[in-house]
Amino acid sequence: MSSRDVILGRVRRALGGPVGEPVSYEKDIDRGYLREHGERTTEQTVELLAENLADYRAIVHRCPFGELADTVARLLAEHGTSSVVTPPGLPEEWLARTDVTRIADEPGTTPAELDGVDSVVTACAVAIAETGTIVLDGSPDQGRRRITLVPDHHVIVVHVPAQVVSSVPQALERLDPARPLTWISGPSATSDIELDRVEGVHGPRTLEVVLVSGD
Repeated sequence: MSSRDVILGRVRRALGGPVGEPVSYEKDIDRGYLREHGERTTEQTVELLAENLADYRAIVHRCPFGELADTVARLLAEHGTSSVVTPPGLPEEWLARTDVTRIADEPGTTPAELDGVDSVVTACAVAIAETGTIVLDGSPDQGRRRITLVPDHHVIVVHVPAQVVSSVPQALERLDPARPLTWISGPSATSDIELDRVEGVHGPRTLEVVLVSGD
């Protein structure tokens, strides 16, 4: 028996599980995780998402679907955007009220070219209230991962309540693990040894989330 087996056996005993090596992970490993923490109404779940997004320093906006194009146009104008990269499947009407230069998400676009783009606008796959996390899965309305990592300003549209879940387990049930998943919790940020926060190091410095209701 290796040292690894001894250590894992001690861990299993401490957790009250089977002492030996699991015969079946489905049978021997407890998968009785909580699917969500506490009971909330749909409205409370959306409110929790907004609170946690703001806690991560994302800027949260709300609007009915009929005002989405105006809202996106206003956010781009307030940011001083002159060019925006758009995924191929992004609905045309979302950008109908802005005349900024659009850059298509194409395979030949280089990181240097993307670095010269002011903003990116995407949809999302799902939003998780308990963690304030938004997940992109590379669908046509979200585009490739790099268009959401290089531009300094990212506007994400989340349909509420349809795309909002309470917890990570609930989100995983909606996601395809074979897709390129990007999990976003606030704008890109890191801290040095003195805990000085620096934003925009490995992703957008500014994250704006539009919670849009209706359709």
